[in-house]
Amino acid sequence: MAYQTYPSQAPQSAEPARVRRIRPGFGLRGPRREKHVLTLDDLGALSFPVGDDGVLIGTDQHQQPAVLGLFRPSAYEVVLVGGMWTAQVIALRAAAIGARVAVETGRPQAWAPMAQAAGGGQPCVTVHAVGRLGAQGASVASPVLVVRDLGARPSRSRLSAAPWQTTLTLLPYLGPNASRVLNAADLVGVQRVSPQEAELLGRILSLGAEDLAYLPTVPDNVTLWATRMRRQYVMTNPGDAETQVLGGPRRMD
Repeated sequence: MAYQTYPSQAPQSAEPARVRRIRPGFGLRGPRREKHVLTLDDLGALSFPVGDDGVLIGTDQHQQPAVLGLFRPSAYEVVLVGGMWTAQVIALRAAAIGARVAVETGRPQAWAPMAQAAGGGQPCVTVHAVGRLGAQGASVASPVLVVRDLGARPSRSRLSAAPWQTTLTLLPYLGPNASRVLNAADLVGVQRVSPQEAELLGRILSLGAEDLAYLPTVPDNVTLWATRMRRQYVMTNPGDAETQVLGGPRRMD
């Protein structure tokens, strides 16, 4: 905006300068510009790339971004039958979008490097011993991802279900109480499993013959994500910083 300058001292013969009043709410008048006008045809050419919000976990079969909408106004239960590497990638990416991550685990030494690397020194990822995880106080402004890494026979969580709090239960393989855990889940992720495990998962998740044949052979960085209505294979490729902290993709730890 251009402003008019005045001499520091007016000639003595000049009349006192008249003060310009500015109408409230309008301010100084700016430069005159032609209005921006679009025709109906031009308006139809505009597009805005808006997709689902959440955690980007990889790409689907069509090389399109795959996003997990983890945080919701109600409690959300996720079960991952797979490796710790994939669970840690999800935890890192959840922290990257501003969520707090609380890990309940019997192997804290395996989670400590990731927790220290996340958040640039900020305590956005905390690691807790089994049974020592307290209420997290999740809210819309501070969502929480609770990761339960308790082996193939996880105990029932002591945490009460809460809005904006998502629980990710990691199962390295299917144990005796796997059916209970899987049936209680809103979303299930499945990495490479044995043919016997694939058969059990097929019955619980209503998988087809192609999925049953493919699951025992999937690569380390591929996960089948399934709900009661939908399923999708996702390939997770780590970034350079994730590779530096977590190493390369692996199914078993």
